Amino acid sequence: QVQLVESGGGLVQPGGSLRLSCATSGFTFSMCAMNWYRQAPGKERELVATITSAGGSTNYADSVKGRFTISRDNAKNTVYLQMNSLKPEDTAVYYCNAVRIMSGVDYWGQGTQVTVSS
Repeated sequence: QVQLVESGGGLVQPGGSLRLSCATSGFTFSMCAMNWYRQAPGKERELVATITSAGGSTNYADSVKGRFTISRDNAKNTVYLQMNSLKPEDTAVYYCNAVRIMSGVDYWGQGTQVTVSS
């Protein structure tokens, strides 16, 4: 049974930091590229950050570049998103996504709410 479980969301003041985690099971994590998406109310889902299967390459949306860092631990089947210098416009539900390299089949977590507000 495939599972992706996000955690670490919450309420934070502008300028603060949060670290999201996505613990996975039920598939071969090391054979998947991993992504973090977010969706704000009334907006389309947006790709925030990507990391390759071995972690050798990352990519970020322009809106978060220099503030967010994606990383992974293949021994723990977990991907992380370190978010610094948070802004109110970062408020959204953040979703973890796994994409199998060979087939393109993907899996989604249930999301975790991040709210940036004073």
